[in-house]
Amino acid sequence: MNVLIIGGGGREHALAWKIRQSGLVDKLYCAPGNPGMRDVIAVPDCDLPALADFAEKHAIGLTMVGPEAPLCAGIVDLFRSRGLRIVGPDQHAAQLEGSKSFAKDFMRRHGIPTADAATFGDEASAMAYLRQQGAPIVIKADGLAAGKGVIVAMAMAEAEAALRSCFAGAFGQAGHRVLMEECLFGEEASIIALCDGKSIVPLASSQDHKRALDGDLGPNTGGMGAYSPAPVVTDALWQEIDALVLQPFLAGCQQDGLDFRGVIYAGLMLTAKGPKVLEFNVRFGDPETQAILMRLDSDLVEALVATADQRLADIRLQWSPKAAVCVVMAAGGYPGSYAKGAVINGLDDAEATGAVVFHAGTAAKDGHIVTAGGRVLGVTALGDDIAAAVTNAYRAVAKIGWDGAQFRRDIAHRALGK
Repeated sequence: MNVLIIGGGGREHALAWKIRQSGLVDKLYCAPGNPGMRDVIAVPDCDLPALADFAEKHAIGLTMVGPEAPLCAGIVDLFRSRGLRIVGPDQHAAQLEGSKSFAKDFMRRHGIPTADAATFGDEASAMAYLRQQGAPIVIKADGLAAGKGVIVAMAMAEAEAALRSCFAGAFGQAGHRVLMEECLFGEEASIIALCDGKSIVPLASSQDHKRALDGDLGPNTGGMGAYSPAPVVTDALWQEIDALVLQPFLAGCQQDGLDFRGVIYAGLMLTAKGPKVLEFNVRFGDPETQAILMRLDSDLVEALVATADQRLADIRLQWSPKAAVCVVMAAGGYPGSYAKGAVINGLDDAEATGAVVFHAGTAAKDGHIVTAGGRVLGVTALGDDIAAAVTNAYRAVAKIGWDGAQFRRDIAHRALGK
């Protein structure tokens, strides 16, 4: 069959890399793709009618949506109205990521453990609540903010500044409503699963690093690295997560009439009182996908088709016993302002080490690959264990350079500590 991937970041490059390994695929198209992905087409992922037209014209048998914005804009509704097979929740169900208050209400309604929270639409009432609650506290823009609309404020001054920033438009429309929730403490884990509305099939566990700097310091980012498996997710904890989060999620979708045939990502905080959901995303995580797909031995396309066709009960995923580590190389200044256009050197040398370099924010210019985003590359490697995968990933990172490159040097430090 012909397959279309929508998106152009590191997650989509990893999906393309894995999908190309399937014997079910005749032709793969990527819209808009990036220089690391072959067969890119010049259709932006926000032009939903043009994407549907392309899928019809080129007999696309499966469309995989990478980013959240097209899902929240209703791409699944459009494709299905034209009889096109697509993986993802419809627009209503996509609010589980598109609106944090929608997701919080869903969790409360269905007994899924999560932090206590309140939602506000104006700065005055939000500020009054903040002064009543005190710090530490977590402030979240209600809408889509590209992974940057969450501020973990440890002091009142930081919390007040974050609130003012949200209502002043720092996150555009996404910040016109603000969620304030209790600050949970513990270790985080990322649980990603396929859901077809009838069954839910978890993928391998992973953990990402949201903070920009070593030691989990600095501002939140879209993710500076990830590894899989996450040793903190033991067999006993897997059972607890399934009982408290995954099965209630599936039952909640059924009870609420949500058409969810796609990927659900539960960001968890593993607290002293058990796992609690920090957020739901309705697509593959980034950079967790880079690490997870390196370990998947099964045919991803077969699993995605089964998800769209509501046949997930027939799927048994097989995983490599090896570990995978992804180190994100970012532009200097990220997640704040950063320069673009720096020539990237050493990509071939990095992959010669055995690693896979996934492009996240790159462009082609005058015969060179140059930086074009905040998160530029996801350098990903396998190893017999986490320590070996870390060594292999950083060996590849050392081969790559450009003016202003930055990356964390402690990816997987929690796993190594165990």
